[in-house]
Amino acid sequence: MNAEVLQAPAVEEQFDDPTQQREAATLGMWLFLATEILFFGVLFASYTVCRVLHSEGFAVASRRTDMLLGSIETAVLLVSSSLIALGVRAVRMNERRLASWLFAGTSALGISFLVMHGFEYHKEYEEHLVPGLDFAQSGANAPAIELFFCLYYFITGFHSLHVFIGVVVIGVLAIRIARGAFGPRHHTTLELAALYWHLVDIVWIFVYPAIYLIGRAG
Repeated sequence: MNAEVLQAPAVEEQFDDPTQQREAATLGMWLFLATEILFFGVLFASYTVCRVLHSEGFAVASRRTDMLLGSIETAVLLVSSSLIALGVRAVRMNERRLASWLFAGTSALGISFLVMHGFEYHKEYEEHLVPGLDFAQSGANAPAIELFFCLYYFITGFHSLHVFIGVVVIGVLAIRIARGAFGPRHHTTLELAALYWHLVDIVWIFVYPAIYLIGRAG
């Protein structure tokens, strides 16, 4: 058995013991996630206000989104969240090879999400639905449709940025797991990465119905 994966993590000088270090790291991550929630909360609040003010135009615009791809993307993120949770559990049980593959699978699913989102953006560009770059819609609802897609690109764009960051971090962690950097007594970093990824998924759970489904209701 690899002794490296069983040893306790090194304790930085500002901490008394590994428990205090772990609690401080966890608190720091939760504070970071709280700021992210506030950030996305402002975007969702803006979207909600604009939707109330321009309900008909937003409903028309929502029906222009690709619900099939949006649904697949949702399923992909939900599966990836399960994989990373199982990956953390595998590390705790000292199943390093399995954990490495689970983290790599999470990263791969994140990449597939970004690729599908890229196809969505390309389709919308071809349909002239990109405000400020190529927007050519007519009719009474055109201003509301343009506003919808402005918010759509802000929300999904920032979410995709978070997915990209998660993909890189989780991919690096998968390699480090395979090299024995983590084990049953040393996995706080993996838990924090999983928390971040779960936030990314939770944000999308709000994005999906708000952007893709509500306009198709009724």
